[in-house]
Amino acid sequence: MMRSKLIAELRPRREVVSTITKSKMLTGNVTAAWAARLAEVDYIPAFPITPQTEIIEKLSEWIALGEFKAKLTIVDSEHSMLAAAGTASLTGARVFTATSSQGLLYGFEMLYNIAGWRAPIVLVNVSRAVAAPISLEPDHNDFLSTRDSGFILLQAETCQEVLDLILLAYRVSEDNRVLLPSLVNMDGFHTSFTREPVKIPEIEEVRRFLPKYTQQLPFRASKPSAKGVAVLRPPLYSFYKYQMHLSSINAINVFKEACEKFEECFARRYDVIEKYMLDDSKYAIVMMGSYASIGKKAVRILREEGVSVGLLKLRMIRPLPSKDIRKALEGKKAVAVIDQNISPGLGGILYSDISSILYNSDNKPKVILPVIGGVGGKTITLDEIRYVVELLEKYANGGEPEPILLLREDELREVESLLRIGVGE
Repeated sequence: MMRSKLIAELRPRREVVSTITKSKMLTGNVTAAWAARLAEVDYIPAFPITPQTEIIEKLSEWIALGEFKAKLTIVDSEHSMLAAAGTASLTGARVFTATSSQGLLYGFEMLYNIAGWRAPIVLVNVSRAVAAPISLEPDHNDFLSTRDSGFILLQAETCQEVLDLILLAYRVSEDNRVLLPSLVNMDGFHTSFTREPVKIPEIEEVRRFLPKYTQQLPFRASKPSAKGVAVLRPPLYSFYKYQMHLSSINAINVFKEACEKFEECFARRYDVIEKYMLDDSKYAIVMMGSYASIGKKAVRILREEGVSVGLLKLRMIRPLPSKDIRKALEGKKAVAVIDQNISPGLGGILYSDISSILYNSDNKPKVILPVIGGVGGKTITLDEIRYVVELLEKYANGGEPEPILLLREDELREVESLLRIGVGE
Protein backbone atom coordinates (compact mmCIF):
# COMPACT_ATOMS: atom_id res chain seq x y z
CA MET A 1 0.00 0.00 0.00
CA MET A 2 2.82 2.43 0.88
CA ARG A 3 4.61 1.71 -2.42
CA SER A 4 1.43 2.31 -4.42
CA LYS A 5 0.79 5.55 -2.53
CA LEU A 6 4.36 6.72 -3.17
CA ILE A 7 4.11 5.99 -6.91
CA ALA A 8 0.79 7.82 -7.08
CA GLU A 9 2.36 10.87 -5.40
CA LEU A 10 5.33 10.87 -7.77
CA ARG A 11 3.11 10.65 -10.86
CA PRO A 12 0.19 13.08 -11.06
CA ARG A 13 -3.27 11.64 -11.67
CA ARG A 14 -4.13 11.54 -15.38
CA GLU A 15 -7.32 10.95 -17.29
CA VAL A 16 -7.41 7.83 -19.48
CA VAL A 17 -7.50 9.75 -22.74
CA SER A 18 -4.20 11.53 -22.07
CA THR A 19 -2.26 8.25 -21.81
CA ILE A 20 -3.53 6.66 -25.03
CA THR A 21 -1.32 6.62 -28.11
CA LYS A 22 -2.20 5.54 -31.62
CA SER A 23 0.03 2.47 -31.73
CA LYS A 24 2.03 0.47 -29.18
CA MET A 25 4.15 -2.68 -29.12
CA LEU A 26 2.15 -4.80 -26.68
CA THR A 27 1.95 -8.37 -25.49
CA GLY A 28 -1.40 -10.10 -25.79
CA ASN A 29 -1.81 -9.89 -22.02
CA VAL A 30 -1.24 -6.15 -21.86
CA THR A 31 -3.51 -5.74 -24.87
CA ALA A 32 -6.29 -7.50 -22.94
CA ALA A 33 -5.71 -5.12 -20.05
CA TRP A 34 -5.96 -2.18 -22.45
CA ALA A 35 -9.27 -3.52 -23.76
CA ALA A 36 -10.70 -3.68 -20.23
CA ARG A 37 -9.44 -0.16 -19.58
CA LEU A 38 -10.93 1.20 -22.80
CA ALA A 39 -14.23 -0.55 -22.03
CA GLU A 40 -14.19 1.38 -18.73
CA VAL A 41 -15.04 -1.68 -16.69
CA ASP A 42 -16.24 -1.08 -13.14
CA TYR A 43 -15.12 -4.23 -11.36
CA ILE A 44 -12.28 -6.76 -11.78
CA PRO A 45 -12.31 -9.79 -9.45
CA ALA A 46 -9.03 -11.61 -9.97
CA PHE A 47 -6.91 -14.62 -9.10
CA PRO A 48 -3.45 -14.99 -10.72
CA ILE A 49 -2.38 -17.99 -12.77
CA THR A 50 0.33 -18.47 -15.42
CA PRO A 51 0.23 -17.22 -18.18
CA GLN A 52 -2.66 -14.85 -17.36
CA THR A 53 -1.10 -12.94 -14.44
CA GLU A 54 0.34 -10.07 -16.49
CA ILE A 55 -3.21 -8.93 -17.35
CA ILE A 56 -4.09 -8.46 -13.69
CA GLU A 57 -0.70 -6.94 -12.86
CA LYS A 58 -1.11 -4.25 -15.52
CA LEU A 59 -4.67 -3.39 -14.47
CA SER A 60 -3.57 -3.26 -10.82
CA GLU A 61 -0.68 -0.94 -11.73
CA TRP A 62 -2.94 1.50 -13.56
CA ILE A 63 -5.43 1.55 -10.68
CA ALA A 64 -2.63 2.15 -8.14
CA LEU A 65 -1.30 5.03 -10.24
CA GLY A 66 -4.73 6.58 -10.49
CA GLU A 67 -4.78 6.18 -14.27
CA PHE A 68 -7.79 3.88 -14.33
CA LYS A 69 -10.90 4.05 -12.17
CA ALA A 70 -12.04 0.52 -11.36
CA LYS A 71 -12.35 -1.76 -8.34
CA LEU A 72 -9.94 -4.71 -8.41
CA THR A 73 -10.27 -7.43 -5.78
CA ILE A 74 -7.94 -10.40 -5.34
CA VAL A 75 -10.10 -13.29 -4.15
CA ASP A 76 -9.22 -16.73 -2.82
CA SER A 77 -9.85 -18.86 -5.93
CA GLU A 78 -11.11 -18.84 -9.49
CA HIS A 79 -14.45 -20.17 -8.26
CA SER A 80 -14.83 -17.14 -5.97
CA MET A 81 -13.59 -14.89 -8.77
CA LEU A 82 -16.30 -15.99 -11.18
CA ALA A 83 -18.99 -15.92 -8.48
CA ALA A 84 -18.03 -12.32 -7.73
CA ALA A 85 -17.96 -11.46 -11.43
CA GLY A 86 -21.44 -12.79 -12.13
CA THR A 87 -23.12 -11.28 -9.09
CA ALA A 88 -21.46 -7.89 -9.62
CA SER A 89 -22.72 -7.84 -13.19
CA LEU A 90 -26.28 -8.32 -11.91
CA THR A 91 -25.99 -5.11 -9.87
CA GLY A 92 -25.28 -3.12 -13.03
CA ALA A 93 -21.45 -3.17 -13.04
CA ARG A 94 -19.49 -3.82 -16.22
CA VAL A 95 -17.21 -6.71 -15.20
CA PHE A 96 -13.95 -8.07 -16.59
CA THR A 97 -11.79 -10.94 -15.42
CA ALA A 98 -9.26 -13.43 -16.77
CA THR A 99 -7.95 -16.92 -16.10
CA SER A 100 -6.18 -19.88 -17.69
CA SER A 101 -6.17 -23.67 -17.86
CA GLN A 102 -6.62 -25.21 -14.39
CA GLY A 103 -8.03 -21.93 -13.14
CA LEU A 104 -10.80 -22.06 -15.72
CA LEU A 105 -11.56 -25.65 -14.71
CA TYR A 106 -11.54 -24.72 -11.00
CA GLY A 107 -14.23 -22.11 -11.61
CA PHE A 108 -16.14 -24.27 -14.09
CA GLU A 109 -19.27 -24.66 -11.97
CA MET A 110 -19.82 -20.90 -11.98
CA LEU A 111 -19.75 -20.63 -15.78
CA TYR A 112 -23.15 -22.30 -16.01
CA ASN A 113 -24.52 -20.09 -13.23
CA ILE A 114 -23.28 -16.88 -14.85
CA ALA A 115 -24.81 -17.85 -18.19
CA GLY A 116 -28.04 -18.89 -16.46
CA TRP A 117 -28.16 -15.55 -14.64
CA ARG A 118 -27.80 -13.86 -18.05
CA ALA A 119 -24.93 -11.81 -16.63
CA PRO A 120 -22.97 -10.30 -19.58
CA ILE A 121 -19.45 -10.37 -18.19
CA VAL A 122 -16.37 -10.75 -20.39
CA LEU A 123 -13.87 -13.41 -19.35
CA VAL A 124 -10.49 -13.73 -21.04
CA ASN A 125 -8.89 -17.17 -21.08
CA VAL A 126 -5.19 -17.48 -21.85
CA SER A 127 -5.08 -21.02 -23.17
CA ARG A 128 -2.76 -23.52 -21.52
CA ALA A 129 -2.84 -27.30 -21.68
CA VAL A 130 -4.64 -28.97 -18.78
CA ALA A 131 -3.23 -31.58 -16.39
CA ALA A 132 -2.24 -34.34 -16.22
CA PRO A 133 0.51 -34.42 -17.38
CA ILE A 134 1.52 -30.82 -16.77
CA SER A 135 2.45 -28.41 -19.55
CA LEU A 136 2.66 -24.62 -19.57
CA GLU A 137 2.32 -24.51 -23.35
CA PRO A 138 -1.00 -23.80 -25.05
CA ASP A 139 -3.69 -25.85 -26.67
CA HIS A 140 -7.46 -25.37 -26.79
CA ASN A 141 -8.80 -28.07 -24.46
CA ASP A 142 -9.39 -25.60 -21.61
CA PHE A 143 -11.21 -23.16 -23.89
CA LEU A 144 -13.31 -25.74 -25.71
CA SER A 145 -14.34 -27.44 -22.47
CA THR A 146 -16.69 -24.46 -21.94
CA ARG A 147 -18.57 -24.85 -25.22
CA ASP A 148 -21.81 -26.09 -23.61
CA SER A 149 -21.88 -23.53 -20.78
CA GLY A 150 -23.84 -20.81 -22.57
CA PHE A 151 -20.87 -18.44 -22.92
CA ILE A 152 -20.26 -16.82 -26.30
CA LEU A 153 -16.83 -18.14 -27.36
CA LEU A 154 -14.45 -16.01 -29.45
CA GLN A 155 -10.89 -16.94 -30.45
CA ALA A 156 -8.20 -14.34 -31.16
CA GLU A 157 -5.30 -14.93 -33.52
CA THR A 158 -3.25 -11.74 -32.91
CA CYS A 159 -2.77 -9.16 -30.18
CA GLN A 160 -4.86 -6.69 -32.18
CA GLU A 161 -7.68 -9.23 -32.29
CA VAL A 162 -7.46 -9.64 -28.51
CA LEU A 163 -8.27 -5.95 -28.02
CA ASP A 164 -10.90 -5.77 -30.73
CA LEU A 165 -12.72 -8.98 -29.77
CA ILE A 166 -12.99 -7.92 -26.13
CA LEU A 167 -14.65 -4.65 -27.17
CA LEU A 168 -16.92 -6.54 -29.56
CA ALA A 169 -17.72 -9.08 -26.84
CA TYR A 170 -19.01 -6.38 -24.49
CA ARG A 171 -21.21 -4.88 -27.17
CA VAL A 172 -22.68 -8.28 -28.12
CA SER A 173 -23.06 -9.67 -24.58
CA GLU A 174 -24.79 -6.55 -23.31
CA ASP A 175 -27.24 -6.40 -26.21
CA ASN A 176 -30.79 -7.13 -24.99
CA ARG A 177 -31.19 -9.69 -27.78
CA VAL A 178 -28.34 -11.73 -26.25
CA LEU A 179 -27.56 -10.99 -22.58
CA LEU A 180 -25.08 -13.82 -22.25
CA PRO A 181 -21.47 -13.76 -21.01
CA SER A 182 -18.52 -13.94 -23.42
CA LEU A 183 -15.21 -15.75 -23.25
CA VAL A 184 -12.40 -14.35 -25.41
CA ASN A 185 -9.53 -16.80 -25.84
CA MET A 186 -5.89 -16.21 -26.74
CA ASP A 187 -3.05 -18.74 -26.94
CA GLY A 188 -0.78 -18.70 -23.91
CA PHE A 189 2.82 -17.60 -24.55
CA HIS A 190 2.36 -17.58 -28.34
CA THR A 191 0.02 -14.59 -28.07
CA SER A 192 0.01 -13.63 -24.40
CA PHE A 193 3.75 -12.87 -24.24
CA THR A 194 4.42 -11.98 -27.88
CA ARG A 195 4.78 -8.26 -28.61
CA GLU A 196 3.02 -7.02 -31.72
CA PRO A 197 2.03 -3.56 -32.93
CA VAL A 198 -1.46 -2.81 -31.61
CA LYS A 199 -3.59 0.17 -32.57
CA ILE A 200 -5.06 1.69 -29.43
CA PRO A 201 -8.16 3.78 -30.14
CA GLU A 202 -8.99 7.01 -28.36
CA ILE A 203 -11.40 6.64 -25.46
CA GLU A 204 -13.98 8.87 -27.18
CA GLU A 205 -13.97 6.52 -30.19
CA VAL A 206 -14.57 3.54 -27.92
CA ARG A 207 -17.43 5.33 -26.17
CA ARG A 208 -19.12 5.88 -29.52
CA PHE A 209 -18.84 2.16 -30.26
CA LEU A 210 -19.56 0.78 -26.78
CA PRO A 211 -22.48 2.41 -24.97
CA LYS A 212 -22.64 2.56 -21.19
CA TYR A 213 -23.85 -0.73 -19.70
CA THR A 214 -27.28 -0.54 -18.07
CA GLN A 215 -28.68 -3.59 -16.29
CA GLN A 216 -32.45 -3.65 -16.83
CA LEU A 217 -33.35 -5.05 -13.41
CA PRO A 218 -30.28 -4.50 -11.21
CA PHE A 219 -30.11 -6.01 -7.74
CA ARG A 220 -30.28 -3.45 -4.95
CA ALA A 221 -29.94 -4.03 -1.20
CA SER A 222 -32.83 -1.61 -0.65
CA LYS A 223 -35.11 -3.60 -2.94
CA PRO A 224 -34.79 -7.37 -2.39
CA SER A 225 -35.54 -9.58 -5.38
CA ALA A 226 -34.83 -13.10 -6.64
CA LYS A 227 -33.15 -14.09 -9.89
CA GLY A 228 -34.59 -17.59 -10.01
CA VAL A 229 -36.17 -20.28 -7.89
CA ALA A 230 -34.05 -23.00 -6.33
CA VAL A 231 -35.78 -25.95 -8.01
CA LEU A 232 -37.43 -25.32 -11.36
CA ARG A 233 -40.08 -27.69 -12.70
CA PRO A 234 -38.94 -29.64 -15.81
CA PRO A 235 -41.13 -27.90 -18.41
CA LEU A 236 -40.02 -24.45 -17.24
CA TYR A 237 -36.38 -25.56 -17.05
CA SER A 238 -36.54 -26.90 -20.62
CA PHE A 239 -38.18 -23.71 -21.85
CA TYR A 240 -35.61 -21.52 -20.06
CA LYS A 241 -32.64 -23.44 -21.46
CA TYR A 242 -34.07 -23.23 -24.96
CA GLN A 243 -34.47 -19.47 -24.55
CA MET A 244 -30.75 -19.34 -23.72
CA HIS A 245 -30.07 -21.33 -26.89
CA LEU A 246 -32.12 -18.92 -29.02
CA SER A 247 -30.38 -15.93 -27.45
CA SER A 248 -27.03 -17.51 -28.25
CA ILE A 249 -28.09 -17.98 -31.88
CA ASN A 250 -29.06 -14.29 -31.90
CA ALA A 251 -25.44 -13.49 -31.06
CA ILE A 252 -24.36 -14.41 -34.61
CA ASN A 253 -26.30 -11.58 -36.25
CA VAL A 254 -25.67 -9.21 -33.34
CA PHE A 255 -21.94 -9.86 -33.75
CA LYS A 256 -22.17 -9.16 -37.47
CA GLU A 257 -23.99 -5.89 -36.77
CA ALA A 258 -21.38 -4.97 -34.17
CA CYS A 259 -18.62 -5.72 -36.70
CA GLU A 260 -20.16 -3.25 -39.16
CA LYS A 261 -20.24 -0.56 -36.47
CA PHE A 262 -16.70 -1.50 -35.44
CA GLU A 263 -15.44 -1.01 -39.00
CA GLU A 264 -17.20 2.35 -39.15
CA CYS A 265 -15.51 3.47 -35.92
CA PHE A 266 -12.04 1.89 -36.24
CA ALA A 267 -11.59 0.93 -39.94
CA ARG A 268 -10.97 -2.75 -39.10
CA ARG A 269 -13.30 -5.41 -40.45
CA TYR A 270 -14.23 -8.64 -38.69
CA ASP A 271 -16.74 -11.44 -39.12
CA VAL A 272 -17.58 -14.72 -37.41
CA ILE A 273 -15.09 -16.46 -39.72
CA GLU A 274 -12.14 -15.29 -41.81
CA LYS A 275 -11.39 -16.58 -45.29
CA TYR A 276 -7.79 -16.48 -46.51
CA MET A 277 -7.26 -17.19 -50.24
CA LEU A 278 -10.20 -19.54 -49.89
CA ASP A 279 -12.92 -18.59 -52.38
CA ASP A 280 -11.16 -19.88 -55.52
CA SER A 281 -9.33 -22.82 -53.91
CA LYS A 282 -9.89 -26.55 -54.45
CA TYR A 283 -8.65 -27.52 -50.99
CA ALA A 284 -9.19 -25.92 -47.58
CA ILE A 285 -7.57 -26.00 -44.16
CA VAL A 286 -9.62 -25.11 -41.08
CA MET A 287 -7.74 -23.63 -38.11
CA MET A 288 -8.12 -21.12 -35.30
CA GLY A 289 -5.92 -19.13 -32.93
CA SER A 290 -2.30 -18.08 -33.25
CA TYR A 291 -1.36 -21.12 -35.34
CA ALA A 292 -3.64 -19.81 -38.08
CA SER A 293 -0.84 -17.33 -38.81
CA ILE A 294 1.44 -20.26 -39.64
CA GLY A 295 -1.36 -21.73 -41.76
CA LYS A 296 -1.74 -18.50 -43.72
CA LYS A 297 1.97 -18.38 -44.49
CA ALA A 298 1.90 -22.00 -45.63
CA VAL A 299 -1.10 -21.30 -47.88
CA ARG A 300 0.66 -18.30 -49.40
CA ILE A 301 3.79 -20.36 -50.16
CA LEU A 302 1.78 -23.26 -51.58
CA ARG A 303 -0.22 -20.90 -53.79
CA GLU A 304 3.04 -19.54 -55.21
CA GLU A 305 3.95 -23.15 -56.02
CA GLY A 306 0.66 -23.63 -57.87
CA VAL A 307 -1.25 -25.60 -55.18
CA SER A 308 -4.90 -24.53 -55.01
CA VAL A 309 -5.43 -24.30 -51.24
CA GLY A 310 -7.00 -21.75 -48.89
CA LEU A 311 -7.61 -21.35 -45.18
CA LEU A 312 -10.76 -20.90 -43.13
CA LYS A 313 -10.15 -19.39 -39.69
CA LEU A 314 -12.84 -19.79 -37.05
CA ARG A 315 -13.31 -16.70 -34.91
CA MET A 316 -16.69 -17.44 -33.28
CA ILE A 317 -16.86 -20.95 -31.83
CA ARG A 318 -20.14 -20.69 -29.90
CA PRO A 319 -22.66 -20.06 -31.16
CA LEU A 320 -21.26 -22.01 -34.08
CA PRO A 321 -21.86 -19.98 -37.28
CA SER A 322 -22.92 -23.06 -39.25
CA LYS A 323 -24.33 -21.27 -42.30
CA ASP A 324 -21.17 -19.20 -42.78
CA ILE A 325 -18.92 -22.24 -42.41
CA ARG A 326 -21.03 -24.35 -44.76
CA LYS A 327 -21.06 -21.64 -47.42
CA ALA A 328 -17.29 -21.21 -47.16
CA LEU A 329 -16.48 -24.93 -47.51
CA GLU A 330 -19.11 -26.21 -49.93
CA GLY A 331 -17.68 -27.12 -53.32
CA LYS A 332 -14.17 -27.83 -52.05
CA LYS A 333 -12.65 -31.14 -53.14
CA ALA A 334 -11.20 -31.85 -49.70
CA VAL A 335 -10.95 -30.15 -46.31
CA ALA A 336 -8.49 -30.71 -43.45
CA VAL A 337 -9.49 -29.66 -39.92
CA ILE A 338 -6.38 -29.06 -37.81
CA ASP A 339 -7.48 -29.38 -34.19
CA GLN A 340 -5.27 -27.95 -31.45
CA ASN A 341 -7.13 -30.12 -28.95
CA ILE A 342 -8.04 -33.73 -28.38
CA SER A 343 -11.20 -35.23 -26.92
CA PRO A 344 -10.14 -38.75 -25.81
CA GLY A 345 -12.42 -41.32 -27.37
CA LEU A 346 -13.61 -38.90 -30.06
CA GLY A 347 -10.63 -37.06 -31.54
CA GLY A 348 -10.69 -33.44 -32.65
CA ILE A 349 -13.56 -31.33 -31.37
CA LEU A 350 -13.66 -28.92 -34.31
CA TYR A 351 -13.50 -31.81 -36.78
CA SER A 352 -16.75 -33.14 -35.31
CA ASP A 353 -18.36 -29.70 -35.57
CA ILE A 354 -17.27 -29.15 -39.18
CA SER A 355 -18.32 -32.65 -40.22
CA SER A 356 -21.80 -32.23 -38.74
CA ILE A 357 -22.24 -28.86 -40.49
CA LEU A 358 -21.39 -30.35 -43.90
CA TYR A 359 -23.16 -33.68 -43.44
CA ASN A 360 -26.43 -32.74 -45.15
CA SER A 361 -24.90 -30.53 -47.82
CA ASP A 362 -25.49 -31.62 -51.42
CA ASN A 363 -22.16 -30.05 -52.38
CA LYS A 364 -19.99 -31.15 -49.48
CA PRO A 365 -16.29 -31.93 -49.88
CA LYS A 366 -15.44 -35.49 -50.84
CA VAL A 367 -12.98 -35.72 -47.96
CA ILE A 368 -12.86 -34.15 -44.48
CA LEU A 369 -9.52 -35.06 -42.95
CA PRO A 370 -9.13 -35.03 -39.14
CA VAL A 371 -5.72 -33.74 -38.01
CA ILE A 372 -4.48 -33.31 -34.43
CA GLY A 373 -1.65 -30.78 -34.22
CA GLY A 374 -0.29 -28.37 -31.65
CA VAL A 375 -1.55 -30.17 -28.54
CA GLY A 376 0.44 -29.06 -25.50
CA GLY A 377 2.02 -26.26 -27.52
CA LYS A 378 3.73 -28.50 -30.06
CA THR A 379 4.84 -26.30 -32.93
CA ILE A 380 3.18 -26.82 -36.30
CA THR A 381 5.65 -26.25 -39.12
CA LEU A 382 5.20 -25.21 -42.73
CA ASP A 383 6.38 -28.66 -43.83
CA GLU A 384 3.71 -30.33 -41.69
CA ILE A 385 0.99 -28.22 -43.29
CA ARG A 386 2.45 -29.05 -46.70
CA TYR A 387 2.16 -32.74 -45.75
CA VAL A 388 -1.50 -32.25 -44.76
CA VAL A 389 -2.25 -30.65 -48.13
CA GLU A 390 -0.50 -33.52 -49.92
CA LEU A 391 -2.79 -35.92 -48.08
CA LEU A 392 -5.82 -33.90 -49.18
CA GLU A 393 -4.72 -34.19 -52.81
CA LYS A 394 -4.17 -37.94 -52.35
CA TYR A 395 -7.50 -38.69 -50.66
CA ALA A 396 -9.46 -36.49 -53.05
CA ASN A 397 -8.50 -39.02 -55.73
CA GLY A 398 -9.59 -42.05 -53.70
CA GLY A 399 -8.90 -43.91 -50.50
CA GLU A 400 -10.25 -43.75 -46.96
CA PRO A 401 -8.71 -40.92 -44.91
CA GLU A 402 -7.28 -41.82 -41.52
CA PRO A 403 -6.88 -39.51 -38.51
CA ILE A 404 -3.48 -37.82 -38.40
CA LEU A 405 -1.31 -36.83 -35.42
CA LEU A 406 1.34 -34.34 -36.49
CA LEU A 407 4.72 -35.42 -35.10
CA ARG A 408 7.97 -34.96 -36.98
CA GLU A 409 10.75 -37.56 -37.04
CA ASP A 410 12.95 -35.49 -34.71
CA GLU A 411 10.05 -35.20 -32.24
CA LEU A 412 9.43 -38.94 -32.36
CA ARG A 413 13.11 -39.55 -31.62
CA GLU A 414 12.83 -37.18 -28.65
CA VAL A 415 9.79 -39.07 -27.35
CA GLU A 416 11.56 -42.43 -27.73
CA SER A 417 14.63 -41.04 -25.93
CA LEU A 418 12.55 -39.79 -23.00
CA LEU A 419 10.66 -43.07 -22.75
CA ARG A 420 13.95 -45.00 -22.60
CA ILE A 421 14.96 -43.07 -19.48
CA GLY A 422 11.53 -43.48 -17.89
CA VAL A 423 10.09 -39.98 -18.47
CA GLY A 424 6.35 -40.01 -19.13
CA GLU A 425 5.78 -43.66 -18.24
